[in-house]
Amino acid sequence: MTYRDTLAFLLYDWLDVVALTRRDRYADHSRETFDAVLETCERIAREKYAPFNRLVDTEAPRAEQAADGSLRVVLPQATQEARDAYAASGMLAAAQDHEHGGMQLPFVVEAAGNSFFAKASISINASLLTVGNANLLMAHGSTLQKQVFAANELNGRWDGTMCLSEPQAGSSLSDVATRAELEDPGDPLGPRYRLKGSKMWISAGDHELSENIVHLVLAKIPDENGRLVPGVLGLSLFIVPKKLVDSAGRLSGERNDVALAGLNHKLGWRGTTNTLLNFGEGRFPVDGKAGAVGYLVGRPGDGLRCMFHMMNEARIGIGMAATMLGLAGYEASLEYAKTRLQGRPVGAGGKDATQPQVRLIEHADIRRMLLAQKAWCEGALALQLYCARLVDEQRTGTPEQAGQAHMLLELLTPIAKSWPSENCLEANSLAIQILGGYGYTLDFPVEQYWRDNRLNMIHEGTHGIQALDLLGRKVRMDGGRGLKLLLARIRQTVADATENQQLQADGSALDAAAQRLQAATEAAWSSGDPAEALANAVPYMQAFGHVVLAWIWLRLALAAGRLPAGPRREGLLAAKTYFYHYDLPRIAAWLQVVENRDLTCASLAEAAF
Repeated sequence: MTYRDTLAFLLYDWLDVVALTRRDRYADHSRETFDAVLETCERIAREKYAPFNRLVDTEAPRAEQAADGSLRVVLPQATQEARDAYAASGMLAAAQDHEHGGMQLPFVVEAAGNSFFAKASISINASLLTVGNANLLMAHGSTLQKQVFAANELNGRWDGTMCLSEPQAGSSLSDVATRAELEDPGDPLGPRYRLKGSKMWISAGDHELSENIVHLVLAKIPDENGRLVPGVLGLSLFIVPKKLVDSAGRLSGERNDVALAGLNHKLGWRGTTNTLLNFGEGRFPVDGKAGAVGYLVGRPGDGLRCMFHMMNEARIGIGMAATMLGLAGYEASLEYAKTRLQGRPVGAGGKDATQPQVRLIEHADIRRMLLAQKAWCEGALALQLYCARLVDEQRTGTPEQAGQAHMLLELLTPIAKSWPSENCLEANSLAIQILGGYGYTLDFPVEQYWRDNRLNMIHEGTHGIQALDLLGRKVRMDGGRGLKLLLARIRQTVADATENQQLQADGSALDAAAQRLQAATEAAWSSGDPAEALANAVPYMQAFGHVVLAWIWLRLALAAGRLPAGPRREGLLAAKTYFYHYDLPRIAAWLQVVENRDLTCASLAEAAF
């Protein structure tokens, strides 16, 4: 089954995306328009991205000194051409309103279309932050900020970033030290501030792929005594363009006081520029003064709430990136296993060198590794598209549907980001294993897929941060409403499975796993001590993710039962069976330490390490 076949099953047979066209927002669309979008994305990805995936890995961005003494980023021409082709396709504004130049495409179809680019070359595919930046401004910016900054990002003129981390703070946003001093409260583009500080790990933070770069920067406004408010409550959000613009969106020709201090050279994602930026160091003074010009978004102190709009989009985007890298590795190792001759069958005559060799795929352990990849990666893809479908429910469903979609999306975001980042990375490791020594060389792409995927457990909130968010906040918010809603949907799927004799055992296994998860959640917090409850947050998240994926696979199996007999149906059901036989039982060990509030790791004295 090709990737397009997989997408068609998930979108049309499982999620019934065509039903969305009965809603006013999507009434201009049909399956034909959805397929046209997918075909366009597949073609651009095939022609402009995939052929250059190795090129951008080996010819990573480099910094050169420009005539004015500043550093400028040099990228391969292929990156420029891929970026231009993507912008010309209209996908930057695909889900936006018609009045903003968009297609009013369902978000789930947009996500499916963008998956082709992630699969073809994740490090060329740097549009994620630009779209997220624009979406944040569309939600929280002023009318003029939307017209000047968001519109020019969505039409492809400009690109966007988010600037959160700092060299001394890392993921701890409470320790952000970048400061913003009010300069002009009446500027048409928003209250105008001067920012000073440094930001680290800024993807696409500097380049010359477009006319301008719109930085969204978290900074703190000093109080009347000149002190920065401690913690995240003091954070505000600012638009800081690389080049200054007027209220009509015209470039003034003057550079803002934002300087590239250096590039980070990474294990993977090498084609994406990753930067250290200095704001307000005085290299490019504006009106003769040091300080980067920035415009406040929303209210002072509201920065983190606004930024979470973009961060949550980025986290789901990272989950999709991890998923597509896993699928790329699966496809490469499957093709290799089908053609590579290696060894002879186990059993009678297996050591007879006079017998012809067999293909790798004829060995049971190779099939185990291939089926593991299929179960993890196709299951993760289904999860990503399910979450994208929830976004459409938020936008266009009834008030009750929208409210439930919001709660489920809040709960599932840490899983959508973290589960593929861990398990599709393991899928990439199995792809290397299938190729053996060749998989460890630069002659085949599977080693690059692994290197690219290793970042996804780190950026946009590390694995540990996602786990703390899930167990510490998401499962408990609003009286645990989101978890109760998820468990109710799982019970409904279990009930549906009881009517199918072939799926009854799986339904019982899922029901038991969900009950164990609920009990572990309660046991973790039974003492009321956060240190005890959260000591094993990562094993809890791993178990939670496996329960969610088991639920997804049982739903997929129910949908596959409506397909005609053949390899497509057989493959889906086999992947489901693999997950239930090999993976779901693993939750017992993870949840045991959660239930017992095991402090083996947390209580060990530092010297003992």
